[in-house]
Amino acid sequence: MITTFTKYKYNYLPLSVYRRLDGKIVIITGGASGIGAESARLFTDHGAKVVIVDVEEELGQNVAVSIGEDKASFYRCDVTNETEVANAVKFTVDKHGKLDVLFSNAGVCEPPGSILDLNLERFDRTMAVNVRGAAAFIKHAARAMVENGTRGSIVCTTSVAAEIGGEGLYGYTASKHGLVGLIKSVCGDLGKHGIRINGVAPFAVATAMTSHDEETAKQMEEYCEANGILKGVVLKARHVAEAAMFLVSDESVYISGQNLVVDGGFCVVRPT
Repeated sequence: MITTFTKYKYNYLPLSVYRRLDGKIVIITGGASGIGAESARLFTDHGAKVVIVDVEEELGQNVAVSIGEDKASFYRCDVTNETEVANAVKFTVDKHGKLDVLFSNAGVCEPPGSILDLNLERFDRTMAVNVRGAAAFIKHAARAMVENGTRGSIVCTTSVAAEIGGEGLYGYTASKHGLVGLIKSVCGDLGKHGIRINGVAPFAVATAMTSHDEETAKQMEEYCEANGILKGVVLKARHVAEAAMFLVSDESVYISGQNLVVDGGFCVVRPT
């Protein structure tokens, strides 16, 4: 049996009862489905209380109920609206007394196409959600942490497109590069408050953003398996949630300003 030990006692406990986020209060944006919903389930399994933030009210409420309303709650918020963002943070602090973790996961992706036909309205929308929305949540979450003297952790979902490029996905790629730049620059500002910020950059995952139904999800996974480097594993939302949990937990207490790539080596090898 694999064992680990607690911080304060030299007795051994099975990993199954080792709760890595015990007592942490967490906001997860884009938490109604995909990586966000998987993270909400995983984080609460490890002792956190989670506020799920999303524009998809019915889906978000369903996720909260499925987890248990003693451990998860839903707050409707459009991340492009700073007033709603500030209110979501206030709701969390009023309800739980503090905020330890922000997992800024909300994101959108426009249809692929040629730069010659770039739809600037879609481009603006992608930048507004993926970069401005993340910046707004980082701002207000960090304020709450600083005001309460919390040595918190912030993690943003980036992408392999921020490490290499995403042909045809110009708004998405630009936004994820911008988000990594934001993480790196914010790292220096928040470090003096003891607050860490990192990114988690997944390879393609079959979620509601990339797949419309079970058939398209299967096609996405087959494509990723065929084009991925690490064979025998298909990347799931749960795998990304586990990487995010490492970054928000105290196990990564001296890691900040990094973009953890979860891609099975794709960005290293860069197949043609």
